[in-house]
Formats: sequence, C-alpha cells, structure tokens
Amino acid sequence: MAGPTAAARAPFIVANWKMNLDRAMARDFCVRLRGLEGELRQEGSVVRLGLCPSFVALVEVAAALAGTRIAVGGQTCRPEAQGAFTGEVSARMVKDAGATHVIVGHSERRRLFHETDSEVRARLDAALAAGLDVIFCLGETQDERNAGRTDEVVLRQLEAGLRGLPGDTLSRRVTIAYEPVWAIGTGVTATPAQAQQVHALLRAQLAELAGGDAAARTIIQYGGSVKPENIADLFASPDVDGALVGGASLEFPLFAAIARLATPAAKAR
Repeated sequence: MAGPTAAARAPFIVANWKMNLDRAMARDFCVRLRGLEGELRQEGSVVRLGLCPSFVALVEVAAALAGTRIAVGGQTCRPEAQGAFTGEVSARMVKDAGATHVIVGHSERRRLFHETDSEVRARLDAALAAGLDVIFCLGETQDERNAGRTDEVVLRQLEAGLRGLPGDTLSRRVTIAYEPVWAIGTGVTATPAQAQQVHALLRAQLAELAGGDAAARTIIQYGGSVKPENIADLFASPDVDGALVGGASLEFPLFAAIARLATPAAKAR
C-alpha cells in the first residue's frame, strides 16, 4: 500500500539495547551516533535514528543526544502516574528523564512479564498523555504462525492497541514495530515476502481503523534478528519503513551499517 503519501514515511531505525551496555559504553555510543546523524544529514538522507537504552542510562543518553534529531526512548512504562510499584517507571518519569519515545508491548514484555493486550493499551495511553511518542510492538509466535494464525494474532493486537486513536495521533505519534516472536534473538529473520505480507495487512487494517491517509503515513518497522546482511532486502519492501534493532544495535558499526542501508529506500520513496 505504498500510496502517494508514502514519501512521508522516512525510515526510522531504532536501537533497543534491552538489558545491555553500561553508562560508559552508552556515552561512547552516543558520541559516534551524533557523528553518524551528522553525516547522514550532510548526505541528504531523511533516515531517522533512535536509541532506547536501559533506564539507568536514560538521563545520560538524553543529555548526550540533546540538540540532535535522534529519538531517545524508554523500553517500557507503567500506566499509573505514581504509586507503590516497586521497580517500575511511569510514563511521566520516562518523559522527565529526557525521553521523546517509549516502547510498549515488546514481545519480551508480553511473554516474560505476561503483559496483556489491555495492559499494553493502558501503557500506550499513558505514554501519549505524558507527551511521549510510542513504538507499539506486535507479532506472532512460532506456534501461532505454524497454526496459520499470524493474521488473526497481529490484527487482534493491532486493534486492541490502537482502536479509537485519532488518525492524526496515530500517524504522527505512533510507530508500529512488527516483530515475529520466532525471529527475535534466534538468528532467523522473516523473509521480505513474509514481512511485506504482514506489514501490508497491518496498513490495510489501519485504513479501516483510522482512514487511508493516516494508514499511508504511519511508520511500520520490522524487528527480529535484524542485521546488515538481511536488512537491505527487507527495506526494499514497500511497506517496511525501518527497523527496531536488538542485538545488532549493541555494536555501533553494525547499527551504523543498518542505518546506511535504509538510505536508498528513503530516496526511492
């Protein structure tokens, strides 16, 4: 569904460090990331970059990247503004730390911490209310794909997470990340055809939920064992608008290579 407004979908490449890298490593990465962003800008690239460090490094990363166009995000948030939730962080706290974005619904949060569709939606609503933009994750497990339930699962997650959002809010403040759970951390990546099929399905359903213009403008990333060797073909798919990068984002040269490979796709749209 790469319509006339697809040119507005500048590829968005986001590093999700999960529970990795200390503050010293984060500082070094940020110095190099600022350099990469400057180089891409000089080259005329419209690729957008983002970094989601651990909460321990969030304030430091936000300060190090201040003044750039690089998005800084938390990896999750609680829906409550405050309260007796030991070890948790509210959306308002993520915003106060200097973040512009937050991830909600990552498959590891759904699987390891048993977050339900309704809980993910509560986090998304809290994040938007706090002034954060959202990277909303969804995806099917291997068993669900083997059972032919991929469409059912991702459409359920999409509708539970985004139904009722105004089209302008959806297209400006929400990025969708399709992460087939069977590809995360396994070294197995969805084929371009598999990714494009799901991304096109999601975009078609977004049109039903919020209108065709909002759907055409909404960024849909791919996530799942992303690396330089496989991402170029994925970026060539018309409905793949970037990547949520896990393991490969821990090494700056790999992340930089992925960001550079998004540039031809950006210029072609």
